[in-house]
This record gives sequence, C-alpha cells and structure tokens, in this order.
Amino acid sequence: MSGEETGLDLDQLAWFKSSYSAGDGGECVEVAAAPGRVHVRDSKDTTRAALAVDSTAWTVFVRFAAL
Repeated sequence: MSGEETGLDLDQLAWFKSSYSAGDGGECVEVAAAPGRVHVRDSKDTTRAALAVDSTAWTVFVRFAAL
C-alpha cells in the first residue's frame, strides 16, 4: 500500500486501533498520522486502500464524534 500522491509508504506509518475495539472481530478502523493528513483504513483488511483526510478536517470530525 502506498500514498501515491505523496510517495508515502503507508505501511511505514504507526497505525493505531481504537481503545474501544474489543478485538473480537467487530467493525474497526485504524488511523495513522502523517504530515498534514490522517490516514484511515479497515483493520480487518489492511491491504485495501486507506482514506486520506486533511488533519484539520480529522480534528473537527473527532471533536464532533466525541459529543
């Protein structure tokens, strides 16, 4: 997997799964921060393409989701 627009190798990023993930095969995503972007991927199928989100938009989303 690679970030084609930036030449970034997404496999080299530090991916984190939610602490709310029970590890029992439920629906989960992983996130990894890169300069100016946050990458989001399916934790059960890490070979699929990751979604890249502007870091400012990600911050707004997380604040909204925490309400």
